Amino acid sequence: MSEPSAVAPVPVEERLFSLVLALLATEQGLTKSEILSTVQGYRQRYSAFGDNASLDRQFERDKDDIRELGIPLETLEQPGEPGNNQSLRYRIPKGEYDLPSDITFSPTEIALLSLAATVWRQGSLSAESQRAMLKLNSLGLESDEPVIGYAPRVRIRESAFDPLRVALDKHAVVTFAYLKPGEDTGRTRTVTPLALVQHHGRWHLSAHDMEADAPRTFLLSRIVGPVTTTSKTWTPPEATGHAERSLRELDALWNAQVAVVQVEPGTDASTRLSKRADRASDAASGHELHLHYTDIDVLADELASYGPEVLVLTPDRLRSAVLSRHRTTVERHRDIPSGGGEDTDRG
Repeated sequence: MSEPSAVAPVPVEERLFSLVLALLATEQGLTKSEILSTVQGYRQRYSAFGDNASLDRQFERDKDDIRELGIPLETLEQPGEPGNNQSLRYRIPKGEYDLPSDITFSPTEIALLSLAATVWRQGSLSAESQRAMLKLNSLGLESDEPVIGYAPRVRIRESAFDPLRVALDKHAVVTFAYLKPGEDTGRTRTVTPLALVQHHGRWHLSAHDMEADAPRTFLLSRIVGPVTTTSKTWTPPEATGHAERSLRELDALWNAQVAVVQVEPGTDASTRLSKRADRASDAASGHELHLHYTDIDVLADELASYGPEVLVLTPDRLRSAVLSRHRTTVERHRDIPSGGGEDTDRG
């Protein structure tokens, strides 16, 4: 049996795309074992008689990612087997995922769509996707309609992702400028990538910091400037398990940190934040939401963008961070010449 570490990693977009194709191609749904053993991105690491716990966790995260994209993923229980997770079947109801029947395109719009298609991959399906469809058909799962021309290159990652992935395969040491909250310029970090993981929609790099000689986790959106690959290499003592360790740490941080915010009912903030709130309650002056988070500054940036629609109740550090962003916005607008009169600081 080959080791999972010897299998070339499948890009996340390709795995999610293959999963969507598979779930669209079936009316009765697929069980988890059928998905893990046949779908591109899972089957390469699947062991029929071994431990697939990490692959199972990957599938659970991918389900959340698909639903966050607005794709209606359904879970179906088998008749007579309520509560049996092993017999659950998953599918994407094609009727709910199609464009509404009353939507049509003009010749001009079709021409623009054709022009946009030039950035798509050549052909309708990649060879791997075709093999995955053949395997699904061998299970007796026939698609009612062929999927034609539906293979866009979806870019949902920061520019640092690709060079880090290449360095990860080579165990190469890289350098990049990393901007921590409160700093004006990025500080050069020298690290060896260990794993790239997505946690609640954001990409993180699990790496060994060469200067600190210790593992560190970096948020890719804070990498400023290019990633430079050096000629040095470094192989960690543990060959596998870095992604799982990083995700466990991020999950622990996410579960431990909860913010309580008050939002104005009917606002954009209420609509967006309510979808991911752990708990919600009605207060006298608004709607209170309990939000988990991993990075307080990322959450502060988001909450500040809603302006007066959001009031942070706890923790105090988050409240101060949001207020600081509002003050910075006010100060920057004060610096803009108004065209007449003297700008007075009212405090």
